[in-house]
Amino acid sequence: MDYQNRAGANKGSGGVAGASETAVDRRERLRKLALETIDLAKDPYILRTHLGTLECRLCLTLHVNEGSYLAHTQGKKHQTNLARRAAKDNKEATLMITQAPSAPTVRKKVFVKIGRPGYKIIKIREPISQRMGLLFTVSLPEIKSGEKPRRRFMSAFEQRREVPNRAFQYLVLAAEPYETISFAIPSKEMVEEEEDVDSTWEHWDADEKVYSCQFLFK
Repeated sequence: MDYQNRAGANKGSGGVAGASETAVDRRERLRKLALETIDLAKDPYILRTHLGTLECRLCLTLHVNEGSYLAHTQGKKHQTNLARRAAKDNKEATLMITQAPSAPTVRKKVFVKIGRPGYKIIKIREPISQRMGLLFTVSLPEIKSGEKPRRRFMSAFEQRREVPNRAFQYLVLAAEPYETISFAIPSKEMVEEEEDVDSTWEHWDADEKVYSCQFLFK
């Protein structure tokens, strides 16, 4: 900008710029700086109105073009509001973390193993269909109060104690503080309890501390 012919300027030297020219020059420098550092497509505060103007949603100011808006983003007002917004967001985030309910701690029950329980296995045959089956009775006099035996069937390929043999599957019974016991049984399809409740069932006698289960093979 040429200020040579202004009052107070020496001939052959730059003139003294007025306040308005200085402001224009400053805005132009800020606009160029903003163009290099700001991507308007990613600016969360810019809003294009139906009149074609630009609004800064953070400072609630209107701008006639992108250059004016970019110069505004480098100004003191916008930068101050950015700092205030960041401080507010950090405070709210910290408050949410502080007030968030902590997950309840579930204490895992730990028991000292006391060995294997006593058990009895009886081969049975259903009188009408002549289907074969097994009846297991397990005595658990030292089972912990409130505990209940847990039973599951396991394929030969799930267990890691013996070489897998597809001819067998395993009945596994767990009851703390006893050691978990398992029984190898024929790998045959069994009658489901839903099919015949009289042939396939399990029962826990909490008074006598005796667990029983029976199933038939198809």
